[in-house]
Parts: sequence; C-alpha cells; structure tokens
Amino acid sequence: MRVHFIAIGGAVMHNLALTLQKKGHVVSGSDDVIYEPSRTRLAEAGILPDAEGWYAEKITPDVDAIILGMHARMDNPELIRARELNIPIYSFPEFIYRESENKKRIVVAGSHGKTTTTSMILHAMHRAGVKTDYLVGASIEGFDRMVELSADAPYIVIEGDEYLSSPLDMRSKFLHYRPHVAIITGIAWDHMNVFKTYESYTETFSLFIKSLEKGATLIYNSLDSEVVRVVEETFTECPDLDVKRVPYAIHPYEIVDNKVNLVDGEKKYPLTLFGRHNMSNLDAAWRAAECAGVDKEKFYESLADFKGAKNRLERTYDDGSTVVFKDFAHAPSKVRATVAAVKEVFADKRVVAVMELHTYSSLNKDFIPQYSGAADGADAAFVFYSHHAMQIKRMPPLDPRWVEGEFHHPAVKAVTEIEELREEVKKIPVKDTVFLFMSSGSWDGTDWLSELGLK
Repeated sequence: MRVHFIAIGGAVMHNLALTLQKKGHVVSGSDDVIYEPSRTRLAEAGILPDAEGWYAEKITPDVDAIILGMHARMDNPELIRARELNIPIYSFPEFIYRESENKKRIVVAGSHGKTTTTSMILHAMHRAGVKTDYLVGASIEGFDRMVELSADAPYIVIEGDEYLSSPLDMRSKFLHYRPHVAIITGIAWDHMNVFKTYESYTETFSLFIKSLEKGATLIYNSLDSEVVRVVEETFTECPDLDVKRVPYAIHPYEIVDNKVNLVDGEKKYPLTLFGRHNMSNLDAAWRAAECAGVDKEKFYESLADFKGAKNRLERTYDDGSTVVFKDFAHAPSKVRATVAAVKEVFADKRVVAVMELHTYSSLNKDFIPQYSGAADGADAAFVFYSHHAMQIKRMPPLDPRWVEGEFHHPAVKAVTEIEELREEVKKIPVKDTVFLFMSSGSWDGTDWLSELGLK
C-alpha cells in the first residue's frame, strides 16, 4: 500500500510509519513540527518530510490510506484534500485493529501503570519465546520500536489509551481494539480538556468493558474502588456480558537492604522493580501473560533483568549514596504512587521530589487540589510550571503560593522559572539523597545529572 501519515512526528505515529515501511509499504508523511528522536529515526529511514508543514499536493489519488494523528486539526489542508478524494482515513488505533483482527488481542487500560504493565507482559512473552506483535507507549530494552505488526504473530499486546482517537473520531483509542484479554489498572480522572466531567471519564471505561470480545477475560484491580465500582455497575447494566472477571491485588514481596524480592510461597525472585503500585502491575501482568501461555514461574524469572520502560521510574544514576530517577508521573495518582515507592525502598535516605506540571489537566486550577498529599513521603518537594507553557495552552495564570497550599506538604516550593528551580535543587546536598524528577514534559531542556554535578 501507499500510506500517508498526517502528523507523522508523534511517538506512536512515527514508530507505526517505520513498521509499515519495514513491511514493504510505501510511506510518506507530514507534520508542522518534528522533535527528536522522531526526526533522526525518520531521516535514517528516508521518510522524513522535506519541510515541516502541511501540503495538500502530497495527497494524490494513488494514496491508498491516510493515518490521521490527533495532533492534526479539522482544517488541515491534507485532511481536506484526502476527504475530497475519498481516500480511506484511519486513526492509528483503527489501523492497529485492522492489522490485528485475526490475532488474540491483549489490551492494558487504566489511568496509570499501563506502560509498565504492558512492558512486563511483552518482556515475559519475549523471554518465553512467544511471538507477539505490540503497541506500547515507551521504548523498551530489547525491542527496536514501540510498534510491531507482522503477518504470523498469533498475539498482539496493546497499551490501550483512553485519550481521543483523531479529530474525526472522538472516541477513546482503546474502544477500537476489542480485546480478548483486558486489564484495567486504575481509574483516576485525567485528560480534563476532553473529559469535562468525572462521569464522562469513567463512562469510557464502562464502554471499554462492553467492547470486549465474547468469552474474553477482564483482569481488574480489586484494590481500586473506582475500578471495582465501574466493573460491577457495567456487569449489572449488562447481565448477559460474556466476559470472565479476574480480580488482582498486590503481589507479595519483601525489601531487604534496599533490594526487592518477589515472594511466591517458599520461593523468592529478585526484582529490579519496586513499589506497591508496581507489585500491583506485576500481579496483573502475570495473569495476562498466562493467558498467552507463559508459565508463571518463567514469568517471575524473566523479571530479574526487566529494567522497565524508558522514563518509567528509570534509574539514571546510582553510586550507592546518591540515586536519581526520572519518571513520566504527572497525574496525582501517579505522583503519589511514585513518591511512596521511592520512600519505601530508600527509607534511610533524603527523598527530594521534583515535579513539572505540564498537561492541560495538571495546569487546571480546578484539578490541582487533587494533588493534595501526593508528595507525602518526600523530605523536600518542588513544583515547577512555566508561565510560557500556560500561555501557549491559553490557560490563566496560577499563583505559586496557592499551588503550594493545595499540595498540603510542609516543605513544598512552587517555581515558575526554570533557572530558579535549577538553583534551588542544586542547594540540596547530593550525599545520601534520592532525587525523583517527575514530568511528561522536558524541564525546558534541563539535564539534571549535569546540574547536580553527577556527570
């Protein structure tokens, strides 16, 4: 096929483009801005657009399919031209389903923990020699890309995002996948810019449950009261739903000398993962992997060298005294779980939590009160948000002192200038300290290891 991507620069979009090119398709694309690493990877494959921007002349009658990214707008000239020519237009989740209709689909959904849980399943299946396609939201060690589509893999493991599919399709992405095995890790209101009410957010998870294939298995977090409520209410509403329910909780584990062991009866397995939230993710992951034929003990053994997904509680420095983590955490539930996990393992060290508010939700004044107590466990906490970023998002300014009050932490400081944040963090002694940098943004290009003098 000849496939054109509108908004090719996105993390998943450019990975899907590379995958389709590998399969022999002719791939082209456009975007108004393309960042690294997408730019270099597309250039190396010979499919980096000659110039940034949108060009209607790229859309010709010989294009077989358009894959439309959420970043594009309805008035995009390429989209308008494609519709005039009646070229089939797909969102990427629609296209993923199209390519995996004959596979057994394992989909991981939830407000948090999706990437780590998906990565664990993939790692275990890879170690067990079970061939699978996949779509995951971050880079994983041992996998070349974030997307793989093949002709012969009997399975596909998909990280199921609840965000919208495309400008033409305002459904949640995960509603396209029709899982045979589904996981719901947790429900906590997110994406307030598109889910204006909490009820509309939880309703999309109910629709997800209803979208499961007949005879499917639903693996759900029994310790999350909202997950349990949504599951129970959905099955009450649809008593004939042909889906097997499998609740999970926190897998038994122990911490000895800052190291974590998984406990299964008399047996113990060393882990690189830590934190109660990851032990919960693990409990879900082994049940899903088991549905793909992975032996439980082999699953446990495989996690000894599982380093997690990039930017998910990723340890970037550790000399025994100073430890530095970076994490994608930005929503309140993610921040709360990540800070608690670090403090549990490093109870004998000073924990410094530094978080960047970057998303529409996290910068929304009505949403920020949900961060109350999120930094509990940290000995010092910083909250950074850029006035410039807020202006770009057309959001009203936030008073730093008000933000500090909403976190309800005795040692929190809100900062709006990156230089000030750098200076404040550098005042903290690095000896016997764990630094935890949490953001879905870029810290205005800050290299924290360099700032702390650790490289």
